[in-house]
This record gives sequence, structure tokens and C-alpha cells, in this order.
Amino acid sequence: MFAIAVVVAVLTFYGVSAADMAFFGGYVALGLALPGLLLVRALYRGTRRLAPVEEVALGLALGYAVEVLVYVAARAAGSPSLVAAWPLATYVAFATAPRLRRHWKGATRPCAPAWYSWSLALLVAYVAAWSSFTFFRTTPLTWPGIGTSLFDMPYHLALVGELRHHVPPTVPMVSGEPLLYHWFVYAHLAAASWTTGVEPLVLLFRLGMLPMLVAFVVLVGAIGHRVTGSRAGALLAIGGTIFVAVPSLYANANGLFTWTGVQHSAWESPTQTFGALLFAPVVLLLLDLLERRRRARGAGGWPLVGVFLVAVMGAKATYLPMLVAGLAAVAAVEVWVRRRSPRPALAALGMAAACLGYAQFVLFGGARQATIVDPLSLMRRTWGELTGLGENAAPPPASLAGITLLYLLCWAVTWCGVAGLLRRPRLLARPGVVLMLGVGAAGVGAVVLLGGPAMNQGYFLQGAYPYLAVAAAYGFLVVARGERASILATACAAGAGVAVAHLVRTLSGVEVPLPPGEPETALYRPYLVLSALAVAVAVVLVATRRRFRGWTLVIALVTAVGPLSAWHARALLIMHGGGEGGVYRVSRPAAPQVPPGALDAGRWLRAHSDPGDLVATNAHCAWGREPCDSRHFWLSALSERRVLVEGWAYTASNLDRWRPGEPMTGLPFWDGERIRLNDEVFRAPTAASVRLLGERYGVRWLLAEESGPGPAPALGPEPGATGEAGKSGKPGEIGKSGEAGKAGEPGKAGEIGDFADLRFRAGAYAVYRIPDPSGPSRNVFREPGP
Repeated sequence: MFAIAVVVAVLTFYGVSAADMAFFGGYVALGLALPGLLLVRALYRGTRRLAPVEEVALGLALGYAVEVLVYVAARAAGSPSLVAAWPLATYVAFATAPRLRRHWKGATRPCAPAWYSWSLALLVAYVAAWSSFTFFRTTPLTWPGIGTSLFDMPYHLALVGELRHHVPPTVPMVSGEPLLYHWFVYAHLAAASWTTGVEPLVLLFRLGMLPMLVAFVVLVGAIGHRVTGSRAGALLAIGGTIFVAVPSLYANANGLFTWTGVQHSAWESPTQTFGALLFAPVVLLLLDLLERRRRARGAGGWPLVGVFLVAVMGAKATYLPMLVAGLAAVAAVEVWVRRRSPRPALAALGMAAACLGYAQFVLFGGARQATIVDPLSLMRRTWGELTGLGENAAPPPASLAGITLLYLLCWAVTWCGVAGLLRRPRLLARPGVVLMLGVGAAGVGAVVLLGGPAMNQGYFLQGAYPYLAVAAAYGFLVVARGERASILATACAAGAGVAVAHLVRTLSGVEVPLPPGEPETALYRPYLVLSALAVAVAVVLVATRRRFRGWTLVIALVTAVGPLSAWHARALLIMHGGGEGGVYRVSRPAAPQVPPGALDAGRWLRAHSDPGDLVATNAHCAWGREPCDSRHFWLSALSERRVLVEGWAYTASNLDRWRPGEPMTGLPFWDGERIRLNDEVFRAPTAASVRLLGERYGVRWLLAEESGPGPAPALGPEPGATGEAGKSGKPGEIGKSGEAGKAGEPGKAGEIGDFADLRFRAGAYAVYRIPDPSGPSRNVFREPGP
């Protein structure tokens, strides 16, 4: 109840109505968690080893998976409300079938200790508080404030609108472009919107991710408990997942990672959050199946794994290669060490490989999404940003080697607890441990070997965080159990680690990016000091190895130099007004750059058009970005309508053209004729151009952004043209031309209202309807409503 009270208070403060919270909460409880829980109890006997809260979390995850699959079928059939049929059918089945009726009560199971339950409640409250501090606070639900959101947020919102009205989906910002992306989370939000009546904007920006985060935290604890056999290990695994960070030894930054704990991308990347939630049950179920526990051998275990794998396939397929690597490692160890047939591992490997193949070649159409094999690209980019030379700077080989070693050192510090497993080497052959290490190694390998324009390879590493945290927690507990170190001594060692990191950071005084004239060696100074201290400690330990029994304290101290010190540094920076600090800055429009009226215009268009209507707009460039940044998605997001051409940055066609060193967001639109004809209607409209847009492309509505806050987009070549294409007017000059003759005269340019019906105007936006060629044109203007 404490955690629920905190969540309700936070949501109320940030503009969510009590009705929206009640409808959404009821939907999550009765439409997802309870029917999912009943199915889990009927199919999976391993729930008897789960605490009640863990069983509910597993049921909620299954509810999400089933809901998405049912909604896709219901939406494709034209009846999205039928998604509510599956929980009702589940209730009827479990109420009428005698063999299923007993699952309403469930079996007797051990409860988690009170201290563990309170710890979970505090962590849930922390997640809600951190969401409010980092996301809700900077992202209001009203216009123009919401227009200052991260550029990805309207993209996510537009895809929710697309899935509300269309299956199979396409990219709503560029008509006809296939959606080769992880889109299951948008199907969930669309289903929730249809069922509850809550606005998709409220679901995406306030409500939707919270139950996913809570269930994910609980399931990570269940995995930690399975592997370590300890609730303390479960709590350490959760803490390592949420608070993961590398040593923060620069005076104004938080280490080298752009990515820290999972909560930092929970709202900006709903696909990652949804994928993390659905992947955790796969790992939890496989732990029982791979270690051949009797209670997992029932027929229900494998079907559940299959359902979750299918859900992960469309939620965030980056988890599947890591799972394949982990299962391959389990199979290899079973054959090499245990000399037995790894049938469960091979069965799971086949299922994961099949889902991976289907996702890559069918669901995503073989698109590479600008992810390429580019070893050490992360290190090169980091070096350029730390030195202040820019992300595209090419480091010398020695510098690249230095920054790579720095990354490896930081990762070794963060997950040094894994070394504790060497105390009992036989544990390294245990299937659960091999799976954790295999998934973790795949995540690290992917971030080292792959590259992309937005460092998307980092999501592989972020996906591996929970499983590296579980392995590190297990190693630490193995050493701690053997040495019987006291909690007080361990806490003191951790405090000493934070103090050492703070001392090194303060005395070194290195700030990044390096100022002009500062030698590059300054980047390594604080880490060399830390390494020297580590070597000195190692020498002392080697000299006293026969009688030394303080490895627990050493692991606690070294781990504290990483995550604990990084969070300590972050807190100090925030308290002293430095914000997050460092070289990584969040890019978003400033409030004065956001044109007024977009929300009103989008909502009017949504209310007065059909979902199948096509819209044309002159808005292609993100506000306040020069040269043109093609991440403009707000009009398709707010209207829930497909647009002929809005922003194209994240389309598969654009991403497939990207090459290293190029700005992905600055590439010109590939169809020069389409964008020329589109923009001509807004810059120098004629009766013929407006009619051509309707007849050739099926455009029914024109949504004009009249303020022109951004630069002109880069246009692709017109077929058969050799010069610059499509410059029919200046940015911001809507429907004007120096060559204009009498308005409405054939072949002459006039204003849009001369050739289309003005239906609505709000702020900087005007909505026009292209007249039906078979009927008379009527100019009907509507003032924005209250």
C-alpha cells in the first residue's frame, strides 16, 4: 500500500486524473494480471516456489503477452474492442471447469520476509520518484510544454495511434513505408486505450510504463532468488540492475556510460522496457527447465516459454541474439563438462533461433536499422566526446586502445562480484550461472562489435544488466558465505570505496570534455590513480594470501568504486546545480521554438476525419534544429492519421542509406518527386498541384504549419532532374509566390485557401480539406473550441 500511495501521489501531482488512474489500474488488475495469474497457475507448477508478489508479476507479464497477440488479431479483424474477450473467456473457463476452479485460490507458497517486501516497496517508490524527477517534471501534458519532449516521444505516440487504427501497421509519418520495428508495446498501449478510454498521450507519458517497471523489478528479484538461493541475493540483483553505473572519476560527469540503470530509458524507450519485462519470464522459466527441476517438467512450462518468446520477438528482438548465445553456452558446457545430452538447452535454443529468424527476416523484413558491424565504434565516439573533438573524430590507434582498456576496466569494476564464483569453480558449470554469464557476455560483445548512428548497440548491453547483476550478486554471496563477513564490516568497506572514488575524483580535478590545450593523458589520470591503488592492494593480498579472509570486503569496496560512487557523484552534481554534467546532453526543443496550436489542430483533425484519410503537411524539420533534422513527428502523433511525408529519420529506407560519419537525421528524403509535389502545395499552390496530390497519392487533408520555425528540408533528387529539386518557395511562406497571379486562375499560384477548404485554424496551424472532385468546394472555417 505504501508503494501504491507514492505512485498515486506522484501521478496526481503531474496531472493524471483520478478517473484515468482508476480505469487504468482496474484494467491492469482485472484485464491483465488476474487472467494471466490464473493461466500461470494452471500451466506452471514452478509457481509454488514463488512468493505471492512474484506469482502476480509473472501473471501480469503473461497478461501483457496474451493481450498483445489477441489485440493484433482483433484489430486486424476490424474489432479492436474484442481484446476484452480474452480475460472474460478466461474467467468463464476458470469459473465453470471443475479442474480449473481450484486455481482461484492457488496453492500454499512461502511468503517473502517482511524486510524483503519492504525493500521492494521502497524500490517501487524510488522508481516512481525517479520517473517524476527525470521525466514527468520536464514533460508536461499540455501544449506547448509537451512539445519540448525528447524527439523520440512523438514518434512513439504516433505509432500508438497507428496501432489503434491499423494492423498490419506502417510508418504513419511516411505513407506506404513499412514499419520494420519492434511495435508490440504500441499494440499494448493501443489496446489499453480502447479498453479504458484513457488518451494514448496519458498512457505513454504517465501510466503505461509504471506497472511494467514494477513487474520487471519483482521478476528480476525472482531470478536472483532462483540463482543465488537467497533473498539477500535477490535484493542485490535488483539493486545492481537499477543502480548499475561505472566509476565516476571525472569532476563534472557520471562515468563513460550513456546508459545506466533501466529506469533511465523506461519512458524514452518503451520498447526496451516492454522487452525487458517479457524477457525476464523467459529466463525465469528456463532456469527451472535447464536445471531440470521436477516442478518445471510439466507440459505447461514449454508452452509458456513459447508464448513469451513470441512476445519478445515483437517487443524487443535484441534480446533474442543474447538468449541464443546464452543457450549455446549452456549446451556446450553440458556436453563438455557434464558429458550428457543438453536436450532442454537445445530445445530452447531451437525455439529462440526460430523466433530470431522470423523476427529478422519476416517481421523486420531483413532491415538492418542502421546497425552495422563496426568494432569499437562506441570507444571511438566516446574518445571524440571526451576530448571535445566531436563524435566523428578519428582517434589514433594508441588512443583507441587506451579508451577501450578504460571501458574494460570500468566494466570489470562494476561487475567484479562475478570473480567470487571462482571460489567454487564447479558453480561456473551450473546451467543457470552459464545462462547469466552467456547473456551478459553477448550484451558486452554486441556493444563492442556493433555500431550505429545513435549508439543503438547500447541496448544490447542494457538488456544484459539484470543478468550480469545476478551473476555478480551470486559471486559476492558465495565469498561472503564462506568468510562469514559481518554486515557492518561489509558496509564500511563499501563506504571506503565511495570515499576512495570521491578522493580520486576531487584530487584529479579532470573535467570533460577536455578544454583546449589539455593533453589527452588527463582522461586517464584518475583511472591510473585508481589502478595504482588496486595494484597496491593486490600486492598486499598476495603477500598475505594464506591467511587473508577479506575477499568479501574487497569485492564490496571495488563495487562501491563503481555504481555507488557514480550515484554519489550524480547526487553531488545535482545538489550543486550542475545537473547531470559531462559530455552527454539531452537534445530537445526549447519552449519558444514550439509553435502554438499543434495539439488543438491535431485533435480536431482526429475528430473530423476517418482513420484511413491521408494528410499532407509542410512540417518536416524538428523545431530549432539547423540544418534540417527530419525528426518531426508531432502531427501524425496528435492526429493519429497517416501523413504523406512528415519526418523520415527513423524509417527503414532512411536508416538503410546511412553510412558511418553521416548525420542520420540530415539525410534528404529519398523520393524527390513526392516531397517536391507535397511542398509545392504549401509554398506555391495551384489548382493542378492540389488536385494532383489528391489524385496521385490519395491525400484528403492539408495540415499547414504556418510559422515556419525550422529550415527547409533537404530534398532528394527528382527523377530525371540534375539540379536542386523542389525549391518552390521559402520556408515559412505558406501559399505565396512572387509569380502569383490572380487567385484561383488555372496554372497560377495563389494561397491554399483558394484551392482547398479551410476547416480549422489554431495558433500556427491551419487544416484544409481537399474538395471532392465530384462536388462543389465549400470553405467552412471553424474556430478552435474551448
